[in-house]
Amino acid sequence: MAKRLPERPPVLAGHTYIRPLGTGGFADVFLYEQNMPRRQVAVKVLLHNVVDADVLRMFNSEADVMARLSAHPSILTVFDASISADGRPYLVMELCPTSMGNRFRTERIPVAEVLATGVKIASALETAIRAGLLHRDIKPSNILLTPFGAPVLADFGIAGSISAVGHDDVIAMSVPWSAPEVVEERTSGTVASEVWALGATLYSLLAGRTPFEILGAGKNTRELLVGRISRAKYIPTGRPDVPPRLEQLLARTMSRDPFARPASPLDVAVELQQVQVELGIMPTPLEVAASDWTAGAPELDLDDSSHRGPVITTVERESRRGAPREHRVERAATAEDQYFDPTPPKRTRVGLLIGIVGGFVLLLAVAALVAAVVVGGM
Repeated sequence: MAKRLPERPPVLAGHTYIRPLGTGGFADVFLYEQNMPRRQVAVKVLLHNVVDADVLRMFNSEADVMARLSAHPSILTVFDASISADGRPYLVMELCPTSMGNRFRTERIPVAEVLATGVKIASALETAIRAGLLHRDIKPSNILLTPFGAPVLADFGIAGSISAVGHDDVIAMSVPWSAPEVVEERTSGTVASEVWALGATLYSLLAGRTPFEILGAGKNTRELLVGRISRAKYIPTGRPDVPPRLEQLLARTMSRDPFARPASPLDVAVELQQVQVELGIMPTPLEVAASDWTAGAPELDLDDSSHRGPVITTVERESRRGAPREHRVERAATAEDQYFDPTPPKRTRVGLLIGIVGGFVLLLAVAALVAAVVVGGM
């Protein structure tokens, strides 16, 4: 099948288009330069012909979830989200030049790097879970690498709420890294299935293949992989430099029984640190959000499929021009007007006549005074 060409990049205020970065089933990703502050960014733009209620729900979910979590150092940062002039929703994100998905099949990733990556991504997943969220699509291609080589978790487009487990009719999966209960469609996602996907991803980074993949043409169809995942018979990585304790941890994360797996991503991270200590490696720090950060955050609406475009703010100003009389009376009675009333006093006809007569009398009095002074001087 021929690779799809990217659509025309949108014109975005404050950004200059540079070149395409990639294409997908629902979106294109382009390289732009942000003009102020000046930096290069990745812009994910939905395709014209796929913008329906379901896709908008996924887009809004990704934008909101990543905005909530992207303060975490191991979660991709989102700078902005809006709708372009031609009607396509877009996300402006931190630029990451490559991903683990581009590396694990082409190079032998060092065990030390996999351990550090595992602790960082497990910390990110633990933070999401404490915020009541499940990623549901953990895999090597969703672990991006920043220009400094730091791994960050990306693509929360099919994220789900822990509180909605059992009520969510969306079964989302990437089969090679999905747990048996997910590929068998017995659940849309749980903390236990997140632990499985994390273990399967780390396995792939070490083995250079997915956990239940068998070398040979035609041996890794979707149906065959689902069958092997359902049986969950662990196959060692085959690398002599992978310590036994790490193999045992990976085997437990991919146990068919969800209750036999580590209870949380945090537990996985702690065990990975223990492997680092055994290998004489400085443990990678845990980076998990404090409980007070998640306690006060409002719950996200992951079912929002509205077309959320840019908002133009306006400030209403009170005006007396054309205002009804009762409104003017009400305004005159406010506390502010006890100190200052900007309304000039009105002149009536009677007041005007009194003013004219008074001025004439004053003029006569002045003239009489002047005459008296002159006569007295004689």
